[in-house]
Amino acid sequence: MEESKKCLESCPPGPSGHAQQTLLIEDESLLKRFSLQQWLEVLRKVTYAIGGVVVFAAFRNSLTWHLEKFWGASGDFWQSQWGKIYTFFGEDDFAVGFYGTAWVSFLSYWFVCLLFLIIDLTGQPAFIFKYKIQDDQNIPVPRGKLLHAIAVVLYNQVVVGGPTLLLLYHLMQWRGCSFGRELPSIYWVMVEAVVFLIFEEIGFYYSHRVFHHPRVYRYIHKIHHEWTAPISVVAIYCHPLEHLFANILPAVIGPVVMGSHVATLMLWIHVAQTSAIISHCGYHLPFLPSPEAHDFHHLKFTNNFGTLGILDRLHGTDSLFRQSRQYQRHVLLLGLTPVKQAFPDDPKEQKCD
Repeated sequence: MEESKKCLESCPPGPSGHAQQTLLIEDESLLKRFSLQQWLEVLRKVTYAIGGVVVFAAFRNSLTWHLEKFWGASGDFWQSQWGKIYTFFGEDDFAVGFYGTAWVSFLSYWFVCLLFLIIDLTGQPAFIFKYKIQDDQNIPVPRGKLLHAIAVVLYNQVVVGGPTLLLLYHLMQWRGCSFGRELPSIYWVMVEAVVFLIFEEIGFYYSHRVFHHPRVYRYIHKIHHEWTAPISVVAIYCHPLEHLFANILPAVIGPVVMGSHVATLMLWIHVAQTSAIISHCGYHLPFLPSPEAHDFHHLKFTNNFGTLGILDRLHGTDSLFRQSRQYQRHVLLLGLTPVKQAFPDDPKEQKCD
């Protein structure tokens, strides 16, 4: 106590004790407020991610008949389509589980990519370019760079994806997943979809952070970031190890854990791949998910590591993005007016650039 008194006596004059106490209270209040805002934002994103399921549950009594007929659990459209696929593969579990999944993965990827590549390579239809995120980039797309990207993507799909899907088939058999003719109900598929999203967000976010570590980045993830203005095909343009641990595993863990039907796996692969392609396409198009967050990641490298944005908000790895114009544009575009017109660039920022 005496040493403390001497120390206080020897300290230079400063703010009064009351002022110091006020400052401390204000600092603590700011910290608490920031923490509360951060958690509220995370809660908002989680609620948004599962909101569709909650809304569906609220109206399930009136929608049951229509949804079941649409999906095929009552033996209608989707059930009959799946029956044709199942028959095509000889009603053989291995043929459906391995070859079927491989073909769905390969063909769905290139079908969606091709739609965007036609725009990038031909410049048609011209009106699409008003939705381009980085106006002055990839006009035209460098042919040599594009061909190299396509070669890497094909390598990842065949050499990395092929054996992984074979292992996945055996893992799903061990897990007791169904490969048969009967499809699960729409209710169960929607529950599974929420679980898939959670596993992918966790798996992709943390693996992505690891690949951005300075000791790892230059050897592995730097390849993917050669495209600071991404295009559709580069969604899986990356090092083989990254494709395995950041692209494939986060997407398939959920179906294995849930013991999903192989048809659900195929549907989820298509959805996950299409989402990744849109995130890299370079266009913020009406009625499609916003690619602003991941496009910003390619531009700045240090923000937006996840898929949903929940873990980015929790860990504060979206702070730069949240201060940017791109964050204001990060919305589902429900009209035909480009977001750049709704949220134009700041002239001061353009001068700085």
